[in-house]
Order: sequence, then structure tokens, then C-alpha cells
Amino acid sequence: MDNTIASPENGFLLDSFQLPVEGTLSMADLTHNFDIEAPSQILTDIPEHTPTTDTPASDASSLKRPKPHDEGDDADDGWQTVDRLSKKSKKAKKIPAPNSANYPSITFNHNAKLQSKITIDSLRNLLLYIFTEGVAPQWVAVSHRPEFRKLVVLMVPGLEEAMFKPDADFATYNDQPFNLDQRARVLTSPDDYYPRLLKRDELPFILKEFADMFPHLWPVRTPGNEKFGTIRSPMGTMLTAPIEKSKGEKGHKGVQPAKEPKGWKDERTRITELLAMPEDFQANGYVLHPACIPAERRKHFQDLEGWVHTHVQTLDEGDVPEDEIQQGSITAGREVLALDCEMCVTGLEEFSLTRISLINWDGTTILDELVKPDKPILDYVTQFSGITEQMLAPVTTTLKDIQTKLLEILHPRTILVGHSLESDLKALQLTHPYVVDTALLFPHHRGPPLKNSLKFLTQRFLKREIQKGVMGHDSIEDAKACLDLVKQKCEKGKFWGNQESQNENLFRRLARVGKAYRANGGVDARGGVYVGKTSAMIDWGDPMKGAGAASTFPIGCKSDEEVTDGVIRAVNGDLVGEEIPFGGVDFVFARFRELEAFQGWWNRNSDLSVPDMTSISLESCVRNLTQRIKRIHDSLPPCTGFIVFSGSGDPREMARLQAMQAQFKKEYNAPGSKWDDLSVKWTDREDQALRKAVGVARNGIGFIGVR
Repeated sequence: MDNTIASPENGFLLDSFQLPVEGTLSMADLTHNFDIEAPSQILTDIPEHTPTTDTPASDASSLKRPKPHDEGDDADDGWQTVDRLSKKSKKAKKIPAPNSANYPSITFNHNAKLQSKITIDSLRNLLLYIFTEGVAPQWVAVSHRPEFRKLVVLMVPGLEEAMFKPDADFATYNDQPFNLDQRARVLTSPDDYYPRLLKRDELPFILKEFADMFPHLWPVRTPGNEKFGTIRSPMGTMLTAPIEKSKGEKGHKGVQPAKEPKGWKDERTRITELLAMPEDFQANGYVLHPACIPAERRKHFQDLEGWVHTHVQTLDEGDVPEDEIQQGSITAGREVLALDCEMCVTGLEEFSLTRISLINWDGTTILDELVKPDKPILDYVTQFSGITEQMLAPVTTTLKDIQTKLLEILHPRTILVGHSLESDLKALQLTHPYVVDTALLFPHHRGPPLKNSLKFLTQRFLKREIQKGVMGHDSIEDAKACLDLVKQKCEKGKFWGNQESQNENLFRRLARVGKAYRANGGVDARGGVYVGKTSAMIDWGDPMKGAGAASTFPIGCKSDEEVTDGVIRAVNGDLVGEEIPFGGVDFVFARFRELEAFQGWWNRNSDLSVPDMTSISLESCVRNLTQRIKRIHDSLPPCTGFIVFSGSGDPREMARLQAMQAQFKKEYNAPGSKWDDLSVKWTDREDQALRKAVGVARNGIGFIGVR
């Protein structure tokens, strides 16, 4: 056989050449013909493979085995399976040195133009940005986000900005009378939104260690509304994350349809579980039915002038025996009627009934009549009521006629459904003890006294439009919308449509979409992989009763010292992983409460009793707090984000005025009440004082740093 190869033209190698071969070509032939040595790692005595009738001719002379893993082929014929997954996983990168260029940091962004104080929502969104796919904050600069290993957040109610004044005298700190202006307790002006630099030599001795842990003191605004005299729960705000919007929703304008939260399960609920309670009546301006009044006061009950009440003696009278209720029935044997009324203006802040609509559970109209008021109509408000002068001209039906009909229709087993029914019942001058109010079932996300409109609820939960015409509302349409909202609530569960159901627990969010980076290991050290972030909630009492139930490790405590030990344990884990794995959890939230109790800020409506702090001074209490925070700080591993916030300012005067306002509403809305007989009065002076007190309570502080 001629084994010579022709020389390439022009001295260049050809793209391909052919070598005539007779029979099977072995590795030995190749090494002999081309005068090369066989590599030691290549087998030269590969067994010959005899072609069969099923083997293509092109494969007969190939070194490649056609089917290396044929079923039933026990012999491996010298083949070795290489598993790519058998490679060792990449190790997590080393923790950067504190002074290295890639050490994580959270610093004040000096280029930021703050238009308001940061809020507790801002702090929560910062956490979400570091550990999930949140939006980058503009008020701070977060460097080397993937290097963060853990986040620790401490809530310290009772800690005030004025305590950090250089000349703060803790011996007389609480001796000064309460001042609604509170200028002595706030260092920054109301318009000063920027953080204050902490300098060790300018802090009281017992607080100097804060300058070692944090660069700035941030004024933090507690969510609330001075106009309505309320603030939202600081802890609830921190531990509740807004539902993530999809890409399509982010560009969509208008009302977003309600979505089921992650892990939501429908829970069929009887309508009787949605009934408004007597305390709901008082807080929302309802006139009480005598069945809602204690028995001793009921003996002397008299209706207000022109008012009537349905024939119900006691609240138990409406109960239906279980053997009379059809299995699976959500009406629970009760008759459900949806009510809506239209009114016109007949005086200063006086509205009179002009139309009433009543439909049953099936949507059948029971009553739909126009009503002529006894007083002259000053404004038909046609754009809202849909009522015109021509419509009422031939009408002779009066309010008394409607009251008579309703007293025949409504019985002890009747439930009235409507939206802000207190307005409709006031127009009807009628009381009934069994009410389901959609304005209460679907609360406003900013809390009472704000209420969602029926139009908004229908768009969000029913995905349909009402009240579109220029000729005002249709009371039949509105009543059906209320009925459908209640039906949906009964099918999905009593928590559907609540603020909590439209948001997500922070612990659950981190466990669901916590993000692992290449820097901190992740899954096989792959960056951007979504893995669950473990968490711990350390609080007084039982954290399982609140948001802490969703944390990986809820830890209950009886003192601030136990809280400190719990945080250190959660961050570092148990030595042999008895409960908390060695290395600790990713996110820790804890609350100190001894300073809160000393200051008198403790919420006495809670299940926990207020600890006795009479044997300790304010200075000792603040010193102990500082030492505990410093102890936690020193125990944190490198690359740990650390946040401390007070939650709110002084809430005592706000709480006093809120209680006073609630007592006033309770007495004022009671049937037969007279202004001169009220035990408390609520005038514009008290209303302005409450607004100022809420402003004081909204002045919190915060500290942000990295260990």
C-alpha cells in the first residue's frame, strides 16, 4: 500500500485529504503509517467491532461505539461513563476583609435630594433590595450587595432623638410636662429630612457606643395620617411586604385586579361570621339597635324622633339551629337582603331619602321605590343620585310608608348587606342589628377611618365597572355589586380582601424569593439563584401569635436580656445544631420592650402584662439597652447589615385623645343621647390637639450600619 501523501500546493496544507484503507484500521496502523507514537492515555488494542446487518456501513469502520449504553449490555467493553455532575461544587468566596475594596456597605447618598423623611417602609424596602429583587433605594448607596451574609433588625420603642443631645439629662428627662410641640424632644426641624452625623464626643456618655456602630442618626417617619388621627403599626409595617407586581402590571394604569397571595387557599365561610359587631357600629357612626344595648339600659330605651327599629329583642334571636341549616350553606339559614339608597340634599349637611332598592340573595328585586322627602329639596345631586325633579314630581310615597314596609320585610333572621350602610340606615331612620358592610369587610390599606369606594372594590375584586353613566348611580346595580362582593368573601374566606391578604408576610417573602449570590455560596455557588432565606423572630411573649409565625425559628422571651441572647443565638446558631443550624439564620428581627415600658408607651391592650420598671432609673434603662445592642453588634459575623429603629415617637397623648374620641362617639351615637349629658365633649379644639399628637407620635429615629 502506498502510504505517501502528495505535497500540498503552494506549501499550504489542504483542507482535507483522502487515505485509501483496506479492511479495518487499527490504532497500531495509524501510528505506524504516520510515524507517530501512540499517546499513553489512548488504548491501542480496542476490540474489533464486527458489523451486523443492522449496522450502517459508515459505522463499520468507525471508532465510535454506536450505542454505548444499550439496554441489556452487561459488558462495558472498555467504556467509561463520565458524569459532569460529579465535579465538585464551587466553594463560596472568602469573606472580604473589612477594609477591602469589595466589602459591603450602606452609606448615605450625599447626592440624594430628600423631599421627605424616610419611612419604615423605606427601611423594609432596603431589606428587600438586599435579599430579594427589590428596587434600589435612592436615599442610601448600597455597595457590593452580593457580599451581604445576614441582616439583623432591632425595634426599640421608647428611644427618642432628644436622648442623643450632648446635654441630655436623664435624671429630669421625663419630668417636663407633655408639650404638643415637642420641640425639646426633636433635634431636627420638621423640614430637616437628612440624617444627623453621630460624633462620639457629642453624645451622652451612656450612648457613645452608638457612634462606634452607626455613622448617622436618621429621622424616620411612622406611617399614619394626622387628618384622621391615626398611625399604622410600626412593626406590622416592617414585617409586611407589598405584593410584587408583574411586568405587565407595572406599566398598567388604573385599578389592579386583586390577586391571590402565594399559598392562598379558599376557605368557605358562613355569612354570619362576617356580621358587624356592636363595637363596629359605634366606631363607624351607626345608630345602635336596642338589641345591641345592655339589658339594664334597654328597659329605658326610646327611639330617636322619627326613627324605628326592627322587631328583634336580643341578638340571639337571629340564631338558626344547626339541624335547620343545609349542609354547606353559606347563608346559614338566614335571609340575606342587599340594600342601597339614594339621597338628595334638604338642608345643611342633611340628606333625605329619595330612592330605596332591596334585592335578595338570588338578585331578585324585592323593593325598588322612589320616595318624596318631607322637606323641600335644595339639591338633587343628580350626578350621584340619578334623581331628577321630574322623577319625583308624581311620587307620593313617604319615608313613613317605606319604614312600614321594611318593618314587615325585615325579621330576626334577616341580614342586611350594603356599602357604608350607616348612611343608608340614617336616611331610612331605621336600625337593624344584623348588618354586613362591605366597607368594613374590605378595609382601606391605610386603615380606618378611610374607606374604599364601592366603585373601587367592584373594579378590584369583581373586575367590572359600575357607576359609569353621567346620570348618577343605579341603586339596583350598587346593591348587586355589594351582594357579589359578599358572596366572593364567603367563598374565599373572611381574610380575603383584608390588608394582610393583599400583602405578604416579610418572613414568608424571604423564604420564597430570597436570592443567593455567587459570593455567599448559593446553590453550587451560582449567582442569582432563588433560594429560601431562613429567619428568626425574637420577641416578648409568643411570636407565633403574630407575624413571627411565618419565621423559621420564632423565639419567645420574658426580658430584654433573653431577647439579646436569642438574637445572638439566631445569628450564630446552636453549637451542634440542636434546633438552629450552626452558622445561624439569614434574617433576624427582634424587639426590645423594657424602655418602652419605662416610658409608659406599652400598649395595655396586649395580652402581656407590663413589666415592673419602678426599681430602675431612665439612665440605667438606656445604659442597659446600649450595652445589649453593642453586645449584639460585636457578636455579628462580618458582612452583616444591622438596623435599629424606634418605630414611633411618644404615642401617649395620641392614645389618650383617641380613647376620648371613641368614648364620645359611643355616647353620641347611643339612641336618646343628649349633648349636655355626654361625659366627654369633642370639639374642634380636641380635634386639632389629636392631629398634633399624631404628628408627635410619627417622629421616630433609626440607625443603619454594616458589621
